[in-house]
Amino acid sequence: MIIAIDGPAASGKSTTARLVAKKLNITYLDTGAMYRALTLQLLKSNVDFDNLDKVSTILGNLTIDMYDHKGTNIIKLNNEDITEQIRSSNVTKNVSEVSALLIVRKSMVVMQREIGYKSDCVVEGRDIGTIVFPNADFKFFMIADIKMRANRRLNEMNQSGTLKTFDEIVLDLEIRDDKDTNRENSPLRKAVDAVEIDTSELTIDEQVNKIINHIKNN
Repeated sequence: MIIAIDGPAASGKSTTARLVAKKLNITYLDTGAMYRALTLQLLKSNVDFDNLDKVSTILGNLTIDMYDHKGTNIIKLNNEDITEQIRSSNVTKNVSEVSALLIVRKSMVVMQREIGYKSDCVVEGRDIGTIVFPNADFKFFMIADIKMRANRRLNEMNQSGTLKTFDEIVLDLEIRDDKDTNRENSPLRKAVDAVEIDTSELTIDEQVNKIINHIKNN
């Protein structure tokens, strides 16, 4: 069984997807973290994103491991724990550009399908229900008011020690949304058969329950 959850940044999909997977006792796959891991590696290697030969070389030597540890999704890149590093402002600022590269998306889709077809899983991202798993058993598309999303991101950043104003975060989200929805390769889109969930006024538990109840009743 594949459960696809798509949506823009800070719509609540990552936390919800992880908890849905936990409740159903199946695998959780955070595809956004995979793109962030690659972006981090490219930045560390000082590789220009338009240098496709070097990007391809990095991709060919990329090993990404993901697993749950005491409720936290741990991300390892070439055996190094990068869970915190991939949430840095520099990675966030550049991940959309990296994600838009066709060579990157093709490689990541292969990796994601290899993981997804091995076991039942909840997969979240921006093109899961449209490109990666178009035949997913269940599809959800999460949206939220941008001010609510900015508040969530602000809380996350405060906890991690990153200092940004509310207005700066709103602008960041607007730029990210524009890049994600207008990129040529695998843009952010709601699948025609996806169930839309507006999380603006929902708690995490309510979001999770909506998805679980839909799955159980269908």
